[in-house]
Amino acid sequence: MNIYDKANEFAAELGKCDEVVKLREASKKIEGNEDNKKMLDDFRRLQIEAYTEQMQKGSISEEIQEKLKNMGPVISMNLAVSEYIQAEQRFSVMWDDVLKILNDGIGIDFTFGMSK
Repeated sequence: MNIYDKANEFAAELGKCDEVVKLREASKKIEGNEDNKKMLDDFRRLQIEAYTEQMQKGSISEEIQEKLKNMGPVISMNLAVSEYIQAEQRFSVMWDDVLKILNDGIGIDFTFGMSK
């Protein structure tokens, strides 16, 4: 069978898997509400800021740690945002596993020059 046919078959199956379905449903709840979008955007900005500090300085400042700590309870009280973040995390784990399987199947190490 043609590799493109297999890719289309995989894409169709992926669209039906539980992690994707739940992420899609959770995404709709975010898209329809400006407050939810803002909360998620603020959370993402803070995550990126923390990640950047971690990469550049080797640690995250107490200020950012405190902001993350304070944002957690606020997010957990917002059911739509909390569900979206959880669905996104479950999808991310599944997607990482799929990419590992595909990379292993190719048999080529694409991490040259990258720290593992």
